Amino acid sequence: MGFLEDAKETAEAAAKKVSRAVEDGVDKAKDKLDEVKAEAEVKKAEADVKKAEAERDATQARNEIKDELRD
Repeated sequence: MGFLEDAKETAEAAAKKVSRAVEDGVDKAKDKLDEVKAEAEVKKAEADVKKAEAERDATQARNEIKDELRD
């Protein structure tokens, strides 16, 4: 019976190790997804800032032209 008990314990330990490895893999994948999402948010925010700056610059240029035409 000792051999069967040892085999059972070894199988259980291997199953736990595999289970933990899978859990770690899933956690790493979720962490990477969170990083990608955060980076996408940063890129979007940067694009929004650039758009706002372009709109500001266009408005300033338009107002300067209007001022020149008024003179």
